[in-house]
Amino acid sequence: MSEVNLFDAPFHFIGVGGIGMSALAYILAKKGLRVSGSDLRSTHITHRLQSLGVTIFTEQSGANFEKLDASFPGLRPQVICSTAIGQENSEFLAAKERGYPIFHRADVLAALIREYCSVAVAGTHGKTTTSGLISYILWDAGLDPTVIIGGEVSAWEGNARLGTGNYLVAEADESDGSLVKYFPHIGVITNIEWDHPDHYQSVHQLVGVFQQFAHQCKTVVACLDCPVVAKSITADITYSIKPESKANYIATNIVHGPLGSQADIWENGSLLGSISLQLSGNHNISNSLAAIAVARKLGLDFATIAKALASFKGAKRRFEYRGSYRGATLIDDYAHHPSEIRCTLAAANSRLSQYGAERIVAVFQPHRYSRTATFMEDFAASFQEADVLILTDIYSAGEAPIEGVSGEKLAECARKYHPQVYYFPQLSNLTDFLSGFLQKGDLVLFMGAGNLNQVIPSLLSLEEKSLLQAA
Repeated sequence: MSEVNLFDAPFHFIGVGGIGMSALAYILAKKGLRVSGSDLRSTHITHRLQSLGVTIFTEQSGANFEKLDASFPGLRPQVICSTAIGQENSEFLAAKERGYPIFHRADVLAALIREYCSVAVAGTHGKTTTSGLISYILWDAGLDPTVIIGGEVSAWEGNARLGTGNYLVAEADESDGSLVKYFPHIGVITNIEWDHPDHYQSVHQLVGVFQQFAHQCKTVVACLDCPVVAKSITADITYSIKPESKANYIATNIVHGPLGSQADIWENGSLLGSISLQLSGNHNISNSLAAIAVARKLGLDFATIAKALASFKGAKRRFEYRGSYRGATLIDDYAHHPSEIRCTLAAANSRLSQYGAERIVAVFQPHRYSRTATFMEDFAASFQEADVLILTDIYSAGEAPIEGVSGEKLAECARKYHPQVYYFPQLSNLTDFLSGFLQKGDLVLFMGAGNLNQVIPSLLSLEEKSLLQAA
């Protein structure tokens, strides 16, 4: 297959509202290229693209190409799809019938990575926060990077920005195997854990993809705290929160408080100084070590790095404060794997005093039938640091149901480990329940990669109505 041409022909994204697709569309539009796309939902992300002149269609059909042809006769678009777009999608089929060149979104990202001095952040967990931290350090240092990540950062009001500098920081997703398309100057591997049984048959298969990615990086930065990474990845620069690891970058004297975290940072046995973060949890100390290692490789002094780390507020949906309801604090978090859930709950426990909270209420929407089936027992056991567990049915993400796998089944398993478990298959029923159940002193964690966080605006709306009535 030919490569994506970043300098020729218009681009058309099928499913342009996705977090990864929209970031690429944004960069291309900011570069002055003609971009269009389709998505079944209008969101603040599609509105942002429209403000740049991107043509957005709210249906996915061949009629979109007819409209484009009428507006721009003779121009053959390069059609971009993600793995989420099935071969039976009518718009995809229409593009194929017309003979348009069709590329995976990873092909576009790979082409952009080749254009810059690039940092690609890979790993099962922590990619968004780590790539956000690296981007923010470079941005705060005045290096004006181009950024393409899987979460929105308030500093540049989105999941992408086009800079004028030489650097590009990108989140490199392993979920569909496309990680092997990237050849960055610096590759970061945060960890390796089996998370996508819909694509990988075993962790061994997944390791092979990461090993090929590492081979294609000029410099590999890797976390030794992950035993799979330590065993299977040959790294040029290493980092760890365990002094005995002998990593190049080590954090010691780690303290987690109600307002964030602090640690001392060592580089090759010499103390660089201390960092303060607005983020909680050992996993975010680890993410920061990765960012420090990259920034030092790029020549930044530690004082500049530490200053940026202290002001980074995190990415959206990563322990994001969303407001309060009846004195309960509402937090939105993307955790959708047992390991991520445990990290999020540990971070919540370290911040109870910040929010004046006494009870942790975990609200979880399982994501994908395949993942839930594979990790059913691990999911069930991962909520033990929560005082209350509330489960919904599974967000399918386009997967067909698997017999015997459901949110109700997960709730049944979770009751073996947790004394207070509730199950609500519909989000509307969940909202009704929470509106009467939550109380002052609750720290409520809405966790999952689906649409569970739609419940939060509903609760905030009820809170607003209640305040208006009281006034």
